[in-house]
Amino acid sequence: MQPIIYQPLKGAKRIKIHIPYKSLELREAIKKLNGSFWHPNQKLWSIINTTENLNQLKTLCNGNYKIEKSVTSTPIPTVALNTNGIDALHLLEKALVLKQYSRSSIQVYKKMFRVFLSKFMQRNLIEITKDEIEGFVYELITKNKISESYQNQLINAIKCYYEHALKMPREYYDIQRPKKALNIPNVLSKEEVVKIIQHPKNIKHRAILHTIYSSGLRISELINLRIVDVHSNDGYLFIKDSKGKKDRKTILSEHLVLLLRDYYKKYKPSYWLFEGQSGDQYSAGSIRAIFRKAVKETDSNPWATVHTLRHSFATHCIENNVSMRHLQNMLGHNSPKTTEVYTKTIEINNKTITSPLDSLLKNSTLQL
Repeated sequence: MQPIIYQPLKGAKRIKIHIPYKSLELREAIKKLNGSFWHPNQKLWSIINTTENLNQLKTLCNGNYKIEKSVTSTPIPTVALNTNGIDALHLLEKALVLKQYSRSSIQVYKKMFRVFLSKFMQRNLIEITKDEIEGFVYELITKNKISESYQNQLINAIKCYYEHALKMPREYYDIQRPKKALNIPNVLSKEEVVKIIQHPKNIKHRAILHTIYSSGLRISELINLRIVDVHSNDGYLFIKDSKGKKDRKTILSEHLVLLLRDYYKKYKPSYWLFEGQSGDQYSAGSIRAIFRKAVKETDSNPWATVHTLRHSFATHCIENNVSMRHLQNMLGHNSPKTTEVYTKTIEINNKTITSPLDSLLKNSTLQL
């Protein structure tokens, strides 16, 4: 059986390859490549998508490989809504506004509900059965290859319409969801974090990355930080209206206070802690660009995102013996179970934990 190199799509960041079980030497060589990564769900390896890496991959295979197209989802066509569909979409939006969902959440719900309406807008929506809805979702999974995340967002929009807009009983539209994956969050090492957040030369960019990591913030929380939310004398950041419309406090690093003071002297923001060029809030896209540039130029984990800094903050807090209760409050989690997932991300090796075998044989005359 030959290795299979999957032709990367336009703009793809990774080249994926299937390595046959018996190709041990090739597998070991791939492991040693810079930025190589194992995808357990897909049973594939990947490396960073560059011409140099692709040529090196082909060389490692000694010309004995197959090139195949990457499997992708099929786009769901956009359909113009009729009067019935427009009225239903407006009713959903009204319900979401009354429940004071965020603007971005409302846009996602409307986008997903339009997909549902493209199939059923010719019908009386109140007559659509649960079996028909699940059949529609099944069709999108099998034909369009929608992801678990897409499936969940679609179901959320459908359920919101029937339960909140039409006031239907919740159990009537208890639509089957995908089995929840127990994924472990991606985490950077402490060394990688230092390299990334210290890399930007611009003090504002550096302050943004330091703030996200040192306080465990979501990108939206960083954007919404006001100058008055920095309580340097009391040592905390106040996070207003975070996810779930909850206020909370989180830790304010002493080093960050010094950095923010230097930043403030240079930029003199007026209301938002981090302002754009026109004085409005800093954009999420700009923050992501700052982070991606730092990751690339420090040769750090290419799979890391801005949110990885939050995951890393939580993991490193646990490694520093911060109590789970304090960590839960700092992260703004409703349930301690959400916080406990980070216990699975702590670094495990023979430098952090002593194997019972080593303990048993340390003072023993027995030898292996």
